[in-house]
Amino acid sequence: MKLLHIDSSVLGPHSVSRQVSVAIVDRLRRAMSNLDIVYRDLTSTPLAHLSGLHLAAAQGGEPDAALREDLAAGQAMLDEFLAADIVVLGAPMYNFTIPSQLKAWIDRIVVRGKTFRYGAQGPEGLAGNKRVILAISRGGFYGAGTPTATLEHLESYLRGIFGFIGITDPEFIFADGIQVGPEHREKALASALLAATSLRAA
Repeated sequence: MKLLHIDSSVLGPHSVSRQVSVAIVDRLRRAMSNLDIVYRDLTSTPLAHLSGLHLAAAQGGEPDAALREDLAAGQAMLDEFLAADIVVLGAPMYNFTIPSQLKAWIDRIVVRGKTFRYGAQGPEGLAGNKRVILAISRGGFYGAGTPTATLEHLESYLRGIFGFIGITDPEFIFADGIQVGPEHREKALASALLAATSLRAA
């Protein structure tokens, strides 16, 4: 059983989403003795953002020499994703959406013919055989009915993009309100860590 662990927060050890993603992986490691874990920190080894040269190479053009290393790194991350049975992703909210480092990774795994295809009935996801668990941290509160609900583009985006590639039932663990104050932060982190330790093993 292969597990891919991805972190995308720029805050290192001060990150709530990183602490929760680690707790999730630890829970699964303890419960599944045969787990093979691959870890990627998207901030320590960031991918370049897509450019016209990337798209030209994807369409069969000769890649620019300066781009070859980045293309190889992107292919490696796609291969890791395709090989994984479980994906654990730490994703903080930055300015109401995902970190740009995470967007660069998503752009390398949402690939026509690999994780989705277009057919007579429209797009079809090809990656639906994976379990995806997301550790989400948000500075405020964005649930339905809150004044800031319309600004929530983290959970909604991740649900949409994973659904597009066939993962229609991702699991979320939330730490909300971590910027409201120290008490809220500790309460949110404790609740998320408890949810991680209570996660079903399989």
